[in-house]
Parts: sequence; structure tokens; C-alpha cells
Amino acid sequence: MDKSKLNKQFILGSGSKRRLELLSQIGVKPDLILSPNIDEKIFSKELPLKYVQRMSIEKNIVFQSKYSQSIILTADTIVSVGKRILPKTIDINTAEECLNLISGRRHKVLTSFALHSPKNSLRTNTIQSIVKFKSLHPDEISYYLETKEWEGKAGGYAIQGIAASFINFISGSYSNVVGLPLAELYRALISIGFKFRNDK
Repeated sequence: MDKSKLNKQFILGSGSKRRLELLSQIGVKPDLILSPNIDEKIFSKELPLKYVQRMSIEKNIVFQSKYSQSIILTADTIVSVGKRILPKTIDINTAEECLNLISGRRHKVLTSFALHSPKNSLRTNTIQSIVKFKSLHPDEISYYLETKEWEGKAGGYAIQGIAASFINFISGSYSNVVGLPLAELYRALISIGFKFRNDK
């Protein structure tokens, strides 16, 4: 297969601005940005690892029939405490519950990405980072809720924002917590013959 054809179109199957910024950081500019519309319901007794893997793959499958000759990148990021998957917070009460839950304790951030390339090959990888928050005072929680940084964020916070001041410890990939494990994604792109362009 002519590897040059792999750059026919690079599709980011995610509406996340954070992921777009992360891709730009390693010199990848998508030709097309699409938002997958799938049911993100968690199955009964589904473990965090299985869920995040399933989500990234299902998001990718949505685009494969129409864009079979393109590179398609999809991903999913979750925050978990034990076997519990914390929600993407869409209201202030849920955000407050999440912050109280992770206050003073470690939690896991898992990102799974799926990378489709022509000939229907699909590569997946799941990376785990461990984050520990300081014990949050009620005033700190109230302050953070007022910032609205939590809106739509897994686990109720964005590490690249004000919440960075609450974090005592990170083990693993920082970019993974933001939304894409860049080192692992870079290696996956190299392995399929993706040619990085310097457009600067």
C-alpha cells in the first residue's frame, strides 16, 4: 500500500477543543473535525477500562464506512475512583459531588484512543494516569464551582486550568489527563506511516 495515501484525509472524531490543541502540539492538523453521536451509557457492572475502550472504538466505527480511506482518530477520557466511573459534569451539583469524592485522595484518569487507517486496520491503546488532589476546603470547592471550568469535564475538573493548584501528585502522562496521551499517539501514527508536516 502506498503510505502517502494515508494522508488523504485526517479526521478527528471529537468535538473536544483540548484534543485539537494537543494534536497541534505535535504538529497534527486534522482535515476534518466531526463529533460522534453514540450512546455513552455505562453497562451494568462495566469496569472503567472496558468502558473507555468500548467508547473509543464505537466512536470510530461511526465514521469508518463513509471515510474508509482516511485516518480516523477517536478517543474517550474518564475519571474513576475504584470501580466507579465519574460522570462528565453537566450541572453544578454533580460537579460538587465529584470534587468532594476526589478531595484528598487518588483517582485514575484513563484515555483510550482508536486509530483507523485505510485497509480497515484499527489500532487502539489505553493509557492510565494517577492523580491525587489535596484535601479541598469547602471554600475552595465553592470557588472552583464558580469558575465553571468543570462544565462538561470528566470527574468535574480540568487539569489545565485552576484545578492544577489542587493537584499534589501525578503519575503517568500529563497530556493523557488533558485528553490524549501524546507520546503513545505519536508512536501509533508513526507505525501506520503518517507523515508529519511542518506548516509553520
